[in-house]
Order: sequence, then C-alpha cells, then structure tokens
Amino acid sequence: MTKEVRIGVGGMTCASCVARVERAIARKPGVESASVNLAAETAVVRYDEVELPELLEAVRGAGYDAVVEQVNIGVSGMTCASCVARVERAIKALPGVITATVNLTTESAAVEYLPATVSRERIAQAIRAAGYEPAAADAAPDAEHARHERELRALRRDLIFAAALTVPLLLISMAPMFLPGVRALLLKLAPLPAWDWIELALATPVLLWSGRRFITRGWAELRHLSPGMDTLVLMGSWSAYLYSLAALTMPQAFPEGTAHLYFEATGVIITLILLGRYLEAVAKGRTSQAIRRLVGLQPKTARVVSADGETEMPADAVVPGDLIAVRPGERIPVDGTLTEGRSHVDESMISGEPEPVSKHPGDEVIGGTVNQTGAFRYQATRVGSETVLAQIIRLVEDAQAGKPPIQRVADRIAAVFVPLVILAAAITFITWLWLGPQPALELAFVAAVSVLLIACPCAMGLATPTAIMVGTGRGAALGILFRRGAALETLARVDRIVLDKTGTLTVGRPALTDLQSYGVAEDEALALAAAVERDSEHPIGTAIVAAARERGLALAEATDVDAVPGYGIRARIGERQVAVGAHRFMEQRSVSVTAAAETANHLAKDGKTPIYVAADDALIAVLAVADPIKPSSREAVARLQAMGLEVAMLTGDGWRTAEAVARQVGIESVVAEVLPADKAAEVKRLQEKQGAEGGKVAFVGDGINDAPALAQADVGIAIGTGTDIAVEAGELILMNGELTGAADAVALARRTLRTIRLNFFWAYAYNVALIPLAAGAFYPLNGWLLNPMIAAGAMSISSLFVVTNSLRLRRFRPSRPAAKTTPSDQPQGWNNSSMQTQAPS
Repeated sequence: MTKEVRIGVGGMTCASCVARVERAIARKPGVESASVNLAAETAVVRYDEVELPELLEAVRGAGYDAVVEQVNIGVSGMTCASCVARVERAIKALPGVITATVNLTTESAAVEYLPATVSRERIAQAIRAAGYEPAAADAAPDAEHARHERELRALRRDLIFAAALTVPLLLISMAPMFLPGVRALLLKLAPLPAWDWIELALATPVLLWSGRRFITRGWAELRHLSPGMDTLVLMGSWSAYLYSLAALTMPQAFPEGTAHLYFEATGVIITLILLGRYLEAVAKGRTSQAIRRLVGLQPKTARVVSADGETEMPADAVVPGDLIAVRPGERIPVDGTLTEGRSHVDESMISGEPEPVSKHPGDEVIGGTVNQTGAFRYQATRVGSETVLAQIIRLVEDAQAGKPPIQRVADRIAAVFVPLVILAAAITFITWLWLGPQPALELAFVAAVSVLLIACPCAMGLATPTAIMVGTGRGAALGILFRRGAALETLARVDRIVLDKTGTLTVGRPALTDLQSYGVAEDEALALAAAVERDSEHPIGTAIVAAARERGLALAEATDVDAVPGYGIRARIGERQVAVGAHRFMEQRSVSVTAAAETANHLAKDGKTPIYVAADDALIAVLAVADPIKPSSREAVARLQAMGLEVAMLTGDGWRTAEAVARQVGIESVVAEVLPADKAAEVKRLQEKQGAEGGKVAFVGDGINDAPALAQADVGIAIGTGTDIAVEAGELILMNGELTGAADAVALARRTLRTIRLNFFWAYAYNVALIPLAAGAFYPLNGWLLNPMIAAGAMSISSLFVVTNSLRLRRFRPSRPAAKTTPSDQPQGWNNSSMQTQAPS
C-alpha cells in the first residue's frame, strides 16, 4: 500500500541541494517518488516497502537536517497492557509518526513525529478515536514558524559577529589605499608585519565561527560528490584565506609581486553572504505569511455550555456535540450548527467577500470566522483537523509543496550547474596562469575565486517555489484554493474555459422569477398559490411557498387538496376553488388564459415554463419558476472573455433553456442536452481540438455531478459553497461559490507565471552575464576584473531579487469591471418589470 509523508528538510540553500535530497531519498528501495521544495523546505515522499527512519537517514546522509519533533501526551482511561497496545497502534497508524511509546504507569504517550505531516492535535484525535482521552493542553506554537525564528536569530548573531570583525579588518587593509595619512598612522602604532598578523587574527574567527555553516554543509556536499551553493562559498572563502596565509607565512614561495594578502576578502565574503542569507530568510518568511495568518485565525479557547453554566476551555478540547456560546466580536472556535440566537458573521477568511453573512438557527458556522452583532449558541460538528479552516491550511500547504513542470526543467539545469561553475573556475585559473600578464598567479587567483562566488544557483532554485507559495497564499485570502501548485501554471496557459450551467452560472435551485396578476393584487394571488402548494414536495411548489414566505405573506389552510401528476394541483381555500398548474391543466378546467398569452410567449422565449393560477375558474395570475442566474455571472463571463478566453457552456438542460441562459450572460458557444456521464467526453473532444492548436481547457462545475468532467479537463475548477472544500474533484476550489472567482484565479495564475518567468530570466541572465565578467573575459578589452568581495555581494543580491519579486504577488488585486447590460438582459431574482397587476381583458 502506497503511503505519503511530508518531511521538513533544514539546511538547503539552492537547487543543487534540492536535487541531492531527491536523489538520496529516491535511491531507497521502495520509494516511488520524492519531490523537494526549496522555499517550503519540505520533501513529499511516496513510498511502499521502506521504513520512515530509513527516509530520514537518507536526508541526514545527504548532509541535511530532517525536522523531527517529540511530544508527551497524557492519556487517561488506560487500565491494562491491552490498552497500551491499542493506543500505540492507533498512534503508529498515523502517517508521519516515527515512534510511539505508551506508559501505563505515567499514563502518557511519548511520540516522535514529522511536524510537516502530522500535528499534535491529530495525534490527540487518534487517541480519542481509540477510546481514550488525551490530556487537554495549550496549543503548541507553530513549529515551522518557531524553527524559522531560531534560524533568523542564529543568522543575525553570526552576521553581527562577522561584521564586528570585518569592518576593522576592511579598514586596516583598504583604508590606507584611499585615505591619505592612514598608512602613516598605522605605521606609528605598529610595524607593517604586525598589521598583517592582526588581519589574520580578525579573519580567522570570521571564517571558522561565523562561516562554520558553510564549512560543515559545504564539506558534506563535497563528501557526497554533489556540490552546491555552500561548496562554492567554502571554496571561495577558504581559497582567499589559504592564499593569504601562505603569502604571510611563506612569501618566498610566491613569484615576485604576487604575495599579497586577501584576508579582508575572506571576511567580506562571509559577511556579505550571511547578510544575503539573513535578508533572504526574512523575505522567505514573508512568503509563508498566508499559512501563518490562517493558523492565527484559529481561536485558542472556547466557551462550552453545560448544566453548570459556561466553562472556558482550550479549543482543542472541544468534541463534536458540545454546545458553545459565542458573544459579539468573538471568533467562532470550531465548526458547528447554530441552535439558539441569530447574528451576522464575517466569513471573509473563507469566501474573500467582505459582506457579513446572516445566521439563523439551523445555519452552519465556521471556526475562525468572526461573530459581529448578536450572541448565539451552536453545537460543534467538526473539530481539530476536520474543521474547514484546518482543511484550508492543509490544502494551501499541499499546493505550496507541489512542483510545477516549469520547476522540473530548472531542477535538471541546476543539478549540473554547480559542477560546471567549479569547472569554469578551474579553466579560468589555468587560462590566466598560462596566458595572463604578470602577476599571472594573483590575477588567476582573483578571477577563479570571483567565478566561484558570483555564480548563484540559489536564484534558480527559488524562482518557482517562492512565487508558488505567495501566489497560492494570496489565492487562499481571496477564497481561491489550489490543490496543487502545478495547477497555477496550467491555468495560466488555459485558452478555453467550459462552464456548467446549473450551480455555476445559475443559483442551482428553483426560485420564483416572474409574477403577473390579473384582477387581484399580486400578493393575494401569490398567497393563494402558496397555500395550495404548501405541503407539496415538487420543486415548483417549494419555490412558490418560499417566495410567499420571503414576502411575509400569511398562508391560509388548504382543504380538499388534489394533485394531478403532469398537470397541476387544486385545493379549496376558504370558499374559493384555486388551481395552480400548466396550460393543459387550465384547458382541462375550461379556464381562459388569453389575457396571459403575451406574457406566456415572453417567458417561453426566455426558456421558462408559464405556471397559471386560477380562482373559481378565472385566471388571476401567471408566474414562472426557474433556476435564476447568479448576479455576478455576466460580469464573470465578460471578464473571462476580456482576458482572451473562449467561453463555452455545457449543460444537460434543453436547448431552449440553455440558449436563453447563454444569451443573458453573453456566451455564444453552447452545448445542451448532455448527460452528466457524457460531459467528460465533450471536454475531451474540446481538448483534442485545442490540443491541435497547443491550448488548454478548463472546466468549471459544482464538484459533485461534474466530477468526471472536472477530472478530464486540464484544470478542473470546482464551485464551492463555503464549507464544500472536501470535494475530491477539481484542482481548484472557489470558496465563495461565485464564477467571478474563476476570473480572479486565471488573473492570479497568469500574474504568478509572469513572476516565475521574470525570476528565471533574472537568474539565468545574471549568471550568463556575470560569470564571464568574473572570469575576466573583458580584461583584454577594458581592464575589467571583478574583486571577489564584489562577486560575493552580487551573488547575495541575486537571490534577494528573486524572493522580493515573488513577494509582489501579495499585492495582487483582481480587477472588478462593471458588467455591461444589453436590452436582452433579463433581471435575476424578482422580475420587477412583469410583476404588475392588470385588469382581465
């Protein structure tokens, strides 16, 4: 049975690291696939016949840290060794658990696990599912964020130490060249040889202490014959240090004029690289702010109602069935169903829409959303990892861990990049030594070290994952959830989008759209029709009753109710005989509908079936029940078309209804009367057509009936309704249920792909342009030869540019142009133009 785990990997700095970790894991027998993400610092591994500790050993053997955490959880309710075994089995069955040891005496479970795969709360939930009660504890801080903060503190400490020694080192070695009188002042204080030894004393701790991370990681890379970024820094800094040390201690061994010291280069190289790493880590931390923001929405406590009153307890301790009290201004702790009271709730974290949502008894509430106006009580239904917010966090993490096709190409290039750079540095050194002017050895050394330091595989490795992380995080804030990061790239290349009708363009449930009365007030006619239909289970009857209740109409008691299948329904309301039904039902009862002929024709033209209402065999109203078009559908279609997409509609409804809806929203291409099972075949046909032209096809549907079509499309976009994020079909979920989210998603995907391309252009153009400069290719023309210190600074700037460029995606704002209206547009919802009273003709 294939399993999947996510392993946190520490110590990676460039795409070569990614390739090395992937190779190390993939070599293990039983591993099906391994995908490593540099920005997220995780490895997603699919495996069958291999133990988890072996995978961790593979990561460590490659020279990196496998992120593992331990936790002790109290377990109550155990009475014997069988209980211990059962709890251990329950915990060990979780993906990501390495070891689990349960102690009956102390009533605790010691668990070693992968925090990137499984959480403490999920372990506690497994204990509860086994029939025992985990001890309640305060929620632990986000482990990844804590680890990132520790890394930042370590980098900052090493940077400050390095800078404190490098600044005087730089002043001692460089100031005499640029500031008159400094050389004389230094010679007054100490002889020149003494200052050379002071430079050695300052440079050594910078190299050995602040630069120790480059030594350990770089040496590990060399030992595994898989050099990476740290190898280049190790070779560059130590080359400068050892050259200077030899020139200081054995100057007679050097050709005349070449025994110069480069201790300041060693210090500056380490300091600038650390500065770049620190700034890069700060920026990379911002790329995961979306996840941390979502985690921060989870309330820490809940007010649980019992017979003894309200008790405040950790939100993790809430179990399904608990009654929870919520006051105005508080965040809702977990998902549930409202039982008492009413309020308005800010659900913008789910839907991206700022308008508060009205909540009444029976409505669902979502954990993490904010109660605004009223106090209420609700019953918990989903807790822990089952809540909507927890699932959103998981989806975003999964999307950020993915690797789109464009990144795989970069990985293959980066895998051979560092060895090629080392080869280029060696060729540069030999060429200068052989053909260069005097002092050839010194010039060869400077050029080779500059080549090692200026090359930047980091920028290549960060180009895609940082953009994917920020893009998917921004999408989550807008109510757009990507299941896979690769869907971003595919969606950006889509040129045809196929829309399902029901639930996508339309609301998805019947509603009263038109009402015209004759000889009576429209409210009276609607009340009579609703009274007859009150106990009907037919969708038309349900819609009529709902419309009457929305207007606050009182419904009289109906007697002698008689439903005639295929025709209509009749009943006695007080002293009146009322009939509601189709045209043939009116003919059967000899009711003249001539007065409504023009209205009926108009409704039929719009794909609606007229429903007649008669009282005492006289026509009193004609109405229509249909699936109303969502108010935002026309705007969404217009935006998609404005982006150059071909928009088509695919539906199982009849041609008349389909064409009417298409006309109202502005779609020209329509395929109707298609069975759900045949929708996938129709999408495949469009793919074959687009494939011949090199295009991609996206399908937008409700995620349930349209699952085959969603799976068939290049990108399946599922329309959600606030809590429907568990739909399996579709690589993309629109949480607010509006088609405008599809337009937002396409715009975001295109912006993200543009960002990735710009990142790649910078990374490759930077290396292509500056490596020849560092090698001294321009020296014969204009005397340019790059100093190693400048090369180190340029390398740091390259990575920082890529990360900062990706962070610009956080400012993405979808455009909201006003939809144009045309005379053919029909009002959605209540058709005010036709809701009027006419005298019978």
